[in-house]
Amino acid sequence: MSDILHVRLDKWLWAARLFKTRSLAADEVGRGRVDVNGQHAKPSREMRTGDRVTIRQPGGVRHFDVRGLSAVRGPAPVAQLLYDETPESVQARHLAAEARRQGTEPALALTDGRPTKRDRRQLGDWQRWSASLDSDD
Repeated sequence: MSDILHVRLDKWLWAARLFKTRSLAADEVGRGRVDVNGQHAKPSREMRTGDRVTIRQPGGVRHFDVRGLSAVRGPAPVAQLLYDETPESVQARHLAAEARRQGTEPALALTDGRPTKRDRRQLGDWQRWSASLDSDD
């Protein structure tokens, strides 16, 4: 963290290690999945300390308060000093993780998919049977 007055949103998200690359951060912002202070933002938006950043990800919505600014990506412990995740966001993330752990086995929910060897044989028998009906000419 240095004495920077403002930094681009996509660069801050990358420096805070919330996204793996700056281009991924810019893409997510461009798709409208990142809000700053409750408003949609552009990747070039200037960040300031005290801003509230909301990120919608497949795992849920995360809320961060900006504590510091940095334009360079540093080690993870330094990156974690750039923001505070809100307690509600942390709790929601833990509840979602627990629900995933307690959830059903995804393989048991599969009704369709790749046929088994037995299914393929039955399908082959059905196709031969239906073809033999058509060939009575």
